[in-house]
Amino acid sequence: MTDTVRAIDDLRRRRRAAILAHSYQPADIQALADFVGDSLELSRAAASMDCETVVLCGVRFMAETAAVLAPDRTVLHPVPDAGCPLASCMDTSGLAALQNDHPGARTVVYVNSSIEAKAMSWACCTSANATAVVSAAPSGEVVFGPDRNLGAFVASRTGKKLWIFDGGCPPHHSMDLSDVARKRRLWPDAKLLVHPEAPPAAWAVADAVLGTGAMISFVRDSSASRFLIGTESGMVHRLRTLFPDREFEPVGSVSCPDMKKITPADVLASLERMEPVTRIDPAVAEAARASVARMASIG
Repeated sequence: MTDTVRAIDDLRRRRRAAILAHSYQPADIQALADFVGDSLELSRAAASMDCETVVLCGVRFMAETAAVLAPDRTVLHPVPDAGCPLASCMDTSGLAALQNDHPGARTVVYVNSSIEAKAMSWACCTSANATAVVSAAPSGEVVFGPDRNLGAFVASRTGKKLWIFDGGCPPHHSMDLSDVARKRRLWPDAKLLVHPEAPPAAWAVADAVLGTGAMISFVRDSSASRFLIGTESGMVHRLRTLFPDREFEPVGSVSCPDMKKITPADVLASLERMEPVTRIDPAVAEAARASVARMASIG
């Protein structure tokens, strides 16, 4: 155990802090965490864990979502400029324009969106429960954003008409399909799991199209011993940790620079200073709370 880790452990006890890490975080951050999970699991953990402080190791929208669901706790985001290009690609004016074009549709936004977009929506969703949330929307038409690939995936699995914002996750959208094909040839016995943010061409060759939490469930229930993982590379470490008796390889060269910004030194500095605190305008937080709560309760 390093001096940094010892100091973090001491401060997390003194601050009554819980460290939450997304499955895409680096291995050393996942190792520090009290809880590792996908966006939906992190949201639920932030609201339910017995703590006074939440240290959110992920990107900005995750810290914002935690702050909305746990307003009585201090939510620290150690590196506030760890953002999400997907969330940033849809501003409120872009979402409002789509809503104005389709006034009879309810709005469901992906959790990878700004807190302001969530405040404008009936519900938000994660990749794990997007189909369930859209299916639950009390309208036959749904405005969906910002990820066009996830929107197309959900549309193909519901009987609803989706009006989809034309946005995308740069790392997933640029997945190297030649690498996918090459590794399938190298591991022909492996199950290929890809994220719905990946291009539809990747879905076509996959054994399953799943969010990160569902990937874990798939592996747990599968008799296969090898898996090719078509999502952000940090997920491979998570799976190797959970299932040391199986083999995992990343495919598609998917890596998010923002997910790699937080270091153990940043976590320590944040706990020492009790900054940066994720602060949200109370009116925006109140407007977003129902949308976020629906996400946490469905699926």
